[in-house]
Amino acid sequence: MKTLKIAIQKSGRLNEKSVELLKNCGLSFENYKSSLISPVSNFPLEILFLRDDDIPEYVQDGIADLGIVGENVIQETEVEVSYLQRLGFGRCSLKIAVPNAFDISDLSELNGKAIATTYPVILGKYLKEQNIQADIRTISGSVEISPGLGLSDAICDLVSTGGTLKSNGLKPFANVMSSEAVLIGRSGSEHEELVKELIQRIQSVLRAKETKYVVLNVHRDNLQSIIDLLPGVKSPSVVSLAEEDWVAVHTVIPERDFWDKISQLKQAGAQGIVVMPIEKIIL
Repeated sequence: MKTLKIAIQKSGRLNEKSVELLKNCGLSFENYKSSLISPVSNFPLEILFLRDDDIPEYVQDGIADLGIVGENVIQETEVEVSYLQRLGFGRCSLKIAVPNAFDISDLSELNGKAIATTYPVILGKYLKEQNIQADIRTISGSVEISPGLGLSDAICDLVSTGGTLKSNGLKPFANVMSSEAVLIGRSGSEHEELVKELIQRIQSVLRAKETKYVVLNVHRDNLQSIIDLLPGVKSPSVVSLAEEDWVAVHTVIPERDFWDKISQLKQAGAQGIVVMPIEKIIL
C-alpha cells in the first residue's frame, strides 16, 4: 500500500498544535522526540519531524507529500508549493520595530538605516515595494537585542504578543506580513486520493472548532422565531418533549456569533440552553 508523508515541525511553536490536529483527525502515532519519522498505525501515513525551515523544500522536492508550516517560512524560502488549507493556529505578524527612543512617524525615515532580521528575503521585498533604501543585516537569532548592541537601528521579527519587544525596549512600527500555520502540498502527487481524505479529516476538525452544539427548549408558539435565528448546518432539528406544546431544538452556532445568538435566543423564548463542544463536522 502506498504511504503518504507529511512533514511537521520537530520542535517550536507549531509542533504541539500540529500534533494535536493530526491526533484529532483520528491518527494514531507516537510523537517521538528522538526520531525523525513516526509511522501512523491506522492510516497509510508517515510523519516526518523536521526543522521548520526545511519543510517547504522537502515538500517542493517530493520528499514529503504534505507539510504544516508557517506562511512566513514559505515566503522566506521562496519555494513552489500549494496552499491546501489554512489551519487557524500559529498566528503572528512579521513587524518592523524600533527602539522606544526612536521618534518615527513615517516609513521613509528608515531610509539609510540598518535593520536586523532573520527574514531578509521578505523584508527586502517589502522595502522595495515601499521604495525604502535600508541596510538589511541578516542575523540568525536574538534579533531583538541588536539595536541595544549597536548592530542596527531597527529590527524586523515575528511578533505574537509583543512582550519580547517591550522587554527589550522596542516598539512595533510597521506590519510587514501576517502569518499562520498552513497545510502545503505540491502538484502531481501520486497519493492524490490519500491527500484528499486527510484534508477532509482536517477540515472536519477545523469546522468543529469553529462551532458549538446547542440544545434548547422552547414553546411551540415561539418555535418559528427560534428557527429564524438558527439556520444550523442545514436546518435545526426539532424534537417533541413530554410536556405538551414544548420542543427541544438542536443546532450548531458559529463560535464568532455565539454570545450574540444566545442573547437573541433567550429574548425569543428559549429556555434550558445547553452548550456542548463538537469533535468533528463532516459535510
